[in-house]
Amino acid sequence: MKPIVQISLDIIDLKEALQTAEMALRAGVDWLEAGTPLILAEGMHGVRALRERWPEVPIVADLKTMDGGWLEAEVMARAGATHVVVMARAHPETIKEVVKAGKDFGVKVMGDNLGCEDMVAGARMLEDMGCDYVIHHIGYDERRGIAARGERMPSPLDQLREVVEAVSVPVQAVGGLTIEQAMETPKYGAPLVVLGAPLTVDADSFKTASGDIESILKIICDKVHSYGSSSS
Repeated sequence: MKPIVQISLDIIDLKEALQTAEMALRAGVDWLEAGTPLILAEGMHGVRALRERWPEVPIVADLKTMDGGWLEAEVMARAGATHVVVMARAHPETIKEVVKAGKDFGVKVMGDNLGCEDMVAGARMLEDMGCDYVIHHIGYDERRGIAARGERMPSPLDQLREVVEAVSVPVQAVGGLTIEQAMETPKYGAPLVVLGAPLTVDADSFKTASGDIESILKIICDKVHSYGSSSS
């Protein structure tokens, strides 16, 4: 899979989210993500607004589904999502239901291993249960809590190579990565590059960051996409 760039719209204001998405697509971003804050604020209406504006662009609905798997996936698929997210820590029946809904509605399922005691085993389980992608994810609260205790903050890069080697589906690394680290994930074998805080949004206020974001995004997109062209 050639490297792709996905922007996480972790913004609670729909108008601002649409403006950010438009800017990101001009810069070369491939996929849009209706981030969890946007899902909480706008739900299916936020996903539908993205789909109406951009009929052909892949849209990830970051539901972080833990229960009601088929129904949640159905709602987002009908709103226009092409990808939905289910958590590895959900009950296996929930994961099965999301995978079933993926087949029923033609959407891809991304399995998120956040919170797994064994992150590699969690990733392998998600693939075995039918997920099309694995999100290797160190959570926001986990990172902040550990850092507050003065301990080393964990990074998705710590086990990224192990996760990539354990599965055959594409992998995405998420959680506290710097811009430079995110850009390097294709070198680990994880082709789905996610850009969010701190580049595109303020992680604490969930608002678009200041500065010439579009120019920076274009440089990042060109760099990430070059990995695919140089390896082809």
